[in-house]
Amino acid sequence: MIRRTVREWERIGYGADETEIPEPYADQIAAAARASTFSGPGGEGVLEHGRKGLRARGVVGVVAARDCQLEILPKIEGAGEAGVDDATLPNRLIHMLAVARDIRIDPGSAAQLAWQHDTILELLIRLFCNKLADALRQGMPQQYTDREDDLPALRGRLDITRQFSVLAASPQMLACRFDERSPDTALNQVMKAATSKLSRLARAPDNQRALRELGFAYADISEVPPGVLRWDRIVLDRTNTRWCELLSLARLFLEDRHQQTSSGSIDGYALLFEMNVLFEDYVARLLARALAADAGLRVSAQGGHRDCLFEGETGRFRTRPDLIIREGGKVAVIIDTKWKRLAARTHDPKRGVSQGDVYQSMAYGRLYDCPNVVLLYPHHGGLPPAPVFARYSIAESGAPESLIVATLDVAGLRRKCQATLRDLVMDCLNDVVAL
Repeated sequence: MIRRTVREWERIGYGADETEIPEPYADQIAAAARASTFSGPGGEGVLEHGRKGLRARGVVGVVAARDCQLEILPKIEGAGEAGVDDATLPNRLIHMLAVARDIRIDPGSAAQLAWQHDTILELLIRLFCNKLADALRQGMPQQYTDREDDLPALRGRLDITRQFSVLAASPQMLACRFDERSPDTALNQVMKAATSKLSRLARAPDNQRALRELGFAYADISEVPPGVLRWDRIVLDRTNTRWCELLSLARLFLEDRHQQTSSGSIDGYALLFEMNVLFEDYVARLLARALAADAGLRVSAQGGHRDCLFEGETGRFRTRPDLIIREGGKVAVIIDTKWKRLAARTHDPKRGVSQGDVYQSMAYGRLYDCPNVVLLYPHHGGLPPAPVFARYSIAESGAPESLIVATLDVAGLRRKCQATLRDLVMDCLNDVVAL
């Protein structure tokens, strides 16, 4: 199988070289990408299918056809890094996914993933297999289910209606209704659906072997198509909390938002993530943890829902700020995350911040009566090592309302990212002077 790599917003040309992709395979890859939910109205939301090559956009992950895989990597750089190799980027992406979806990756698990050798998809499959095997060693979860059966001896309760109607001519049989512990639960059906799907997608030999073993473990569980799985029947309590992370991973593989496969034999598939959304989720999780000890501050994601305009009594153009921090009953800080590259001040006094993003943030401040609105960008190697925190007065010099442009080093340690976000919020609340 041909495997090629490209970074977001970069281009890979047609050709037979290892840095190029043969045009027939590129056509198949582009077709699989167009079938994704991220493709957009023009079909090029994932890949631009040009005359001379394929150009990635702001969606990352893996797109595959019959004999070819294209991995799209995000540009996740740390402070002071001049360049990051392609072996490091999948590691950083998966750690962002782990934070956004509350999946723990301990040092032992990280060592087993073999970051340098496989695509993002294979790494996620390996993570899922390792966690599922560990969970099954403690036993497959079971639950009581209601059953009805005609038995020669009473078990449970007698079904009076059935006994004196259907079994009226068979008094030797008793219509019984009883509870029975069974592993054929909605949770186990989800796990079986995930292992079945991944067994058709995995290419790494160790992943294929692990999925075959897991398939034997789930041999007696009903096979339910992904589209009709009963997610609503899954209840996680103190007896099965270890399955929470696995459920999150299974949803990642089975939800149509992230993955598309053709019906019948699998001609192509895509496991994709929109970096704007992932960055927002990542920041939201870290910020909630960073401010957990501050009883007076509350973080909400995609909240607000206030309308910009009104036509009579009808509101129009509803707003949804990415993150709202409330202090008491008042909106204290609004953060709008932007997965874009901020420019150094020496190259551009405006730092490359778009006018549209500024207008949107100012509108949030006005609608929510919030004195501090923040545009938060990922830090990268082209910026000075320290996180950016630049405060701008809105409308006039010395105004109490401010727009802050800041950065977060997503390549750094999780604890450090949390501390940076907490400092950012506290600086906003304490009215720190602009740098």
